[in-house]
Amino acid sequence: MTKGRFIIILVMVFAAAFFWSGGTSLLSSFTAPISVTQLGMVSEKAKELPDLWNRVYRVVALKSAVEKKLNPKTAVPLNKIPLIMQQAIISVEDNRFYRHVGFDIEGIVRATLVNMQSGELVEGGSTITQQLVKNLFLTHERTVGRKIEEFILSVDMELCYSKEEILEMYLNHIYFGSNAYGIGEAARIYFNKTPDKLTLGECSLLAGLPNAPSLYSPYSDLKAARERQSVVLQTMIRNGYIGPAAAQEAKAAPLRLAK
Repeated sequence: MTKGRFIIILVMVFAAAFFWSGGTSLLSSFTAPISVTQLGMVSEKAKELPDLWNRVYRVVALKSAVEKKLNPKTAVPLNKIPLIMQQAIISVEDNRFYRHVGFDIEGIVRATLVNMQSGELVEGGSTITQQLVKNLFLTHERTVGRKIEEFILSVDMELCYSKEEILEMYLNHIYFGSNAYGIGEAARIYFNKTPDKLTLGECSLLAGLPNAPSLYSPYSDLKAARERQSVVLQTMIRNGYIGPAAAQEAKAAPLRLAK
C-alpha cells in the first residue's frame, strides 16, 4: 500500500471518528432550519470548524505541523544524547519501541500485568510515539474521538519519520519537571551538565521523571526520586540493557544536583 493510499484511509477513519465523537451535531446545525433562539448555538458550533480543519491538516501535512511545534535551536541531536539515556527511556516508557508501528497492543497488555504485579505504575501503556503526539498536538481529555485521533497521528508519525527521529523529538520535547522541557534543559537544571556528560545514575534518574515530574523530582522528594530511579534500573536489567552490578553501582553513586 502506498503512503498516499494509506493517508486517504487515515482521513476516512478520522472522519468516522469525527462523526462518532459528535461531529454530526455540528454539521446538522448548519443544515437544519435555524430559529432565532438557535442562532447563538450555531455561532458557537461554527467556532469549532477551525479546530476540525487543523485536525485534518495535521493528518495530511504532518511534517509541516510537527515543524511548527519544534524548536531546532534548542534541540539536542540524538548522537549527543548518551545511548544509556536512550535505553533508559525506552526501557521504562516503551520497551517495544523499535518493534511497533505507533501503537502496541502487546505492550498495553504487558504493562498492565507488570503494574498489577508490582502494585505501582512501573510501565506505561502508551508508546513513545503516542506520548510525542499527545504532547505536540492533543489535550488530555479522555474521549473516544481524541483517542482515535491519537492513534491515527501516531501511525502517521511512524510513516513520516524514522524511529531515531521520533526518539530524538521525544527526548527534546518531553517534560522532566522543574520547568525543564527536553533533555538539554533537564541535564542543565538537575546536574548542570550537557546531556553527553550524563552518567548511568543520572540518566536513570532523569528517565524516571516524565511519568510524574512533580512527584519524582529530586528537588521535591529525593527519596521518591531514588525509588523511581531504582525502578528504571530494574527495567533496564530485565530488558537486557545493563547487568545487576552496573545497576547497583548507579544506585550507590552520589547524586551531585545542580541546586
